[in-house]
Amino acid sequence: MRIAIINGPNLNLLGKRETDIYGNKPFEVYLDELKKQFPDVAFTYFQSNIEGELVDELQRVGFEFDGIVLNPAAYTHTSVAIGDAIAAIKTPVIEVHISNVHAREDFRKLSHVSGKSVGSIFGLGMKGYEFAVRWFIDKN
Repeated sequence: MRIAIINGPNLNLLGKRETDIYGNKPFEVYLDELKKQFPDVAFTYFQSNIEGELVDELQRVGFEFDGIVLNPAAYTHTSVAIGDAIAAIKTPVIEVHISNVHAREDFRKLSHVSGKSVGSIFGLGMKGYEFAVRWFIDKN
């Protein structure tokens, strides 16, 4: 099984930024833990602060992988292009957010991604990625 994890802007700063919300662990450390927890899954990881690069990556993996775990971060609320990319590909996407975006500022309640994804996970911290991976495993 092949699962792509794609993270959007500022998630390269996990472990350093707003640790009260996002925790103190860099994503790469968490990814190593996921790989140990799910040894039968071949993971790829991509992070970018640039919207077009996220669209390119969705298109790159979107026809050959078994699942995509996507945290589009702030682009969730602004990027029609990312939503359109999800609609254009065949690989199912689960939207993951570390924080509960619905408990934050009002503008964060709009998602251009949720309606195009097979599911969304909000506010469960890094555990949301694990739950998304488990869903893909159980589905297959």
